[in-house]
Amino acid sequence: MAAQAPLSPVHQLDKIAINVPSRKLLWKLLEENPKLAEIMRNAKNETEALVGVRNWVLEEIAGRPHVLRFYKREERGREAFEALEWRDYAAIRILDYVDNAGREFPDLNLRGEIAVSNPIKTVWLATNEGTGGAKPYFFEDMLQLFRQFAGKTSPRVPKREEVEAWMERYPSGLDPRIVKLREENRDRILNVLIDKLGKEIRLDPRFKFEPGMSREQKYLRALEWWKDYRFHLRFAVRSPDILNEMLGFSLDPDTMKLLQRAEEKGIPFFVNPYYLSLLHVRVPYFAVGADLAIRDYVIYSEPLIEEFGRIVAWEKEDQVEPGKPNAAGWLLPSHRSVHRRYPRVAILIPDTTGRACGGLCSACQRMYDFQRGHLNFDLKKLEPRETWPEKLERLMKYWEEDSQLRDILVTGGDALMSSDEALERILDAIHRTAVRKREANKGRPEGKKYAEMVRVRLGTRLPVYLPQRITPELAGILARFREKASKAGIRQFIVQTHFESPMEVTPEAREAVRRILDAGWLVTNQLVFTAAASRRGHSAKLRKALCGIGVLPYYTFTVKGYMENYHHFATNARAVQEQREEKVFGLLPEETRGELKGFHEEPGLVTGKIADLQQRAGLPFLATDRNVLNLPGVGKSLSFRVIGITRYGRRILEFDHDPTRAHSPVVEKMGRVVIIESKSVSEYLEQLRQMGEDPAEYEGLYGYSIGETEPRMPLYEYPEYDFQVTQELTHFGG
Repeated sequence: MAAQAPLSPVHQLDKIAINVPSRKLLWKLLEENPKLAEIMRNAKNETEALVGVRNWVLEEIAGRPHVLRFYKREERGREAFEALEWRDYAAIRILDYVDNAGREFPDLNLRGEIAVSNPIKTVWLATNEGTGGAKPYFFEDMLQLFRQFAGKTSPRVPKREEVEAWMERYPSGLDPRIVKLREENRDRILNVLIDKLGKEIRLDPRFKFEPGMSREQKYLRALEWWKDYRFHLRFAVRSPDILNEMLGFSLDPDTMKLLQRAEEKGIPFFVNPYYLSLLHVRVPYFAVGADLAIRDYVIYSEPLIEEFGRIVAWEKEDQVEPGKPNAAGWLLPSHRSVHRRYPRVAILIPDTTGRACGGLCSACQRMYDFQRGHLNFDLKKLEPRETWPEKLERLMKYWEEDSQLRDILVTGGDALMSSDEALERILDAIHRTAVRKREANKGRPEGKKYAEMVRVRLGTRLPVYLPQRITPELAGILARFREKASKAGIRQFIVQTHFESPMEVTPEAREAVRRILDAGWLVTNQLVFTAAASRRGHSAKLRKALCGIGVLPYYTFTVKGYMENYHHFATNARAVQEQREEKVFGLLPEETRGELKGFHEEPGLVTGKIADLQQRAGLPFLATDRNVLNLPGVGKSLSFRVIGITRYGRRILEFDHDPTRAHSPVVEKMGRVVIIESKSVSEYLEQLRQMGEDPAEYEGLYGYSIGETEPRMPLYEYPEYDFQVTQELTHFGG
């Protein structure tokens, strides 16, 4: 007899017996769904099982033609999405499971290991042979799916009062009790530094004590230094031991072992004293867990440490070969200093200290760049070289000579880590570019004119990480630029920042924001929806705290990245749930949304205008943000369907591109983008439980398997031109 060919690793899993917890969940699934049990037990093979399930579901939705059209993708968009009922989500997901049965996907969470989605076959194998290798997380998800399809569950739609009660769990950094605790933290940190200035740390000409100074005199001097952002950068924590000392030796041994492993792996530490003072050492009864979203940004997780060195770029356009188009099809003037996805906007990363940050966020989207040394915290090495001014002019020609670019986002690193001189040089170059682009258009006929510069943005976390950086001198630079750039046609000036928690909204941050607003720049926020930030009411409270100081929510991002961000990842189901069950209470009525456009004209009055809008609309906060994921392809979107699930219960999502914005033509060839989530819904709920949350408050979470990108608020639309822009694409090679 000829030897039988060995089974592939994927098909070997079909032979693995399921464990006892999985069996119990399977029995419950079949017991609750007699029709499913009948199909599974009567099917002679997986094909019959798939056909049986498909016919059953199609019969159930036969009288709902709009559901069938949505499933077939004949209808899409927000209106069609909102017409779906709770059972419809389940019906569409089961049909998608059938249609995508047997599809193979490279799972970059597992470094490219092939994942196969065939959940109906997996249930059939488990029913008839007790095999298939699926874990309890898989069966829990399937159990919840068929409960939803049977109409046995419904979304837990909270009332406004309940959402506001959840919000009250999280004090802001403006709470007088929290302010007092931060002062205690500041004093503890300063006393550690006073000791080190006299012993271990080499004296700095700017920050040193004169001989004979008393302890009290040293403390008062250090208290003045605390107001100087350079002090915080100079004495940023760069090692686990000093971190623990500044936190009053409050880190437990297991955490210290993790941080020491991180140091050995080469993960940089850089936490400035101000930001460190926001972490609780003495935890107050009224704010238990309130600083968790901040703490998680400072304390590295085990998956990050394990993956560091093997992290791959999440966004394909980050991988650029000089002289070749990037993944979005754009030819770039520099593969390190310019990033571009869309026709209308590109990112400038200067060769300055703006390539660094005021601290390292453990969920940083550019951890890949820190891993390869492209970004770092050696501020001396990052100071501009003599060639930078010439390079800057060359890079700005890219905007000047491009037919569609109208928006420049200066980021890094962090745009405001650049010195005042370097930042002013960048802004002056942008101004000159806007002037030249406008002048050149005078010689172009109607319909052939290039898009002119209308928006300038600075990407920075320093109003949060290091608000002392927003000095009167910096505000003066911003104000002068706005004045002259307005004459060159630029009409929108935005500082784009990143508050992660209401606990980061401190008196210092409020003052920093006020200076930016008074300089004529709006401040908008991008929240990364980490597991800690995704707790019930947390994001809503952050929106409320931000609106109170004049910051407008812009994006709420699903965490991107693979296993390195496992700890931080909150499922996309939770992003949709938060959007539809919590954020909804901050949505402005359609008739008032147009008023947001006027915010660009007088940013100094924005705080009062926000309060007025909230009062007239009766809202606890303004939800002007959109929930999105930065796709591991091109673009941002939350238009997705769950089309598969792994044996470990990790969902497989297929994303469409955001239909509300202009895209690179590449997306037409690229098609839909597939991602495999790094944790199951069950694992996410268990993580919440370990944070002290009650999973029952998240009832209905499993059912959110479809998302649709929200419309953009008028505030974030580009201003209209009084001429017709050419359809020609320059700098496109895709």
